[in-house]
Amino acid sequence: MGDQFKVSLENLVSKLVGWLDAVVVNLPNLLLSIIVILVAVFLSRRLSARITNLLHNRIKQSSVRTLIGSAISIFILLLGLILALGILNLDQALNSLIAGAGVAGLAIGLAVQGTLSNTFSGISLSIKNDINVGDFIETNGFAGTIVAINLRDTKIRTLDNNLVIIPNNAISNNPYKNFSLTKDLRVVVDTSVAYDSDLKFVEEIAEAAITKQFPYRASDFEFYYMSFGDSAINIQLRFWIQAKDRFSLTKSRSQAIVIVKDAFELNGIDIPFPIRSLYVTSHDDGKNPLQ
Repeated sequence: MGDQFKVSLENLVSKLVGWLDAVVVNLPNLLLSIIVILVAVFLSRRLSARITNLLHNRIKQSSVRTLIGSAISIFILLLGLILALGILNLDQALNSLIAGAGVAGLAIGLAVQGTLSNTFSGISLSIKNDINVGDFIETNGFAGTIVAINLRDTKIRTLDNNLVIIPNNAISNNPYKNFSLTKDLRVVVDTSVAYDSDLKFVEEIAEAAITKQFPYRASDFEFYYMSFGDSAINIQLRFWIQAKDRFSLTKSRSQAIVIVKDAFELNGIDIPFPIRSLYVTSHDDGKNPLQ
């Protein structure tokens, strides 16, 4: 029993001495790897904060700025860890770590495919200047003002004050109209006049009424006779206003309809309603159909 204990103790001491020798031999590499990790931690914090501040004017959504900063921080930390393991000659551990990360990343990517798609779409929408918070857009059958662009969805407040939440992927993969990209919007008004109207006089009255009420870009006023209708000649008026939302467009169209109708009535120009003539033929054969 005493001999066995002595052998075990000698093996333990030999193992500890071997470890101590390995530590002494690899001490420079160990210190260097610790320095690399500390530098990586320092750089990750500084660069993450720096880039987040630089993106403040570029990206208005704080959640997206934080995500980008965190991604950069994680990337630098992983790079520092890989370099530290390489300095310690732990190639096998490094290969296992990379392989495990690859498998885990693939599994997570497949599991949250929809979420990742919306996240990347949200980052893309935040970086581009096509859509910003406060813009009035029309997409996926909804129209309203953007109140927030998050990592997964975009919130739109419609004209009836309802809050619509649309996945970012749905906006990125479908057409959308942004009324706020330009300050100039064109209003189109359709009307008609009677066939016996003086068409040149009609054009003069319509142009005078519209350009007086909407003087912005009055020289670009457009007047077109579109077609011969069943009861009237169809007309289309086009003029420009300064606006950045569809409500102003609707309001201006409503005002233009009132203005044109009043101007036509004041100058004796008729806007006819549909007329249908009914001809009744009498067949009197002397018989009473009720008998």
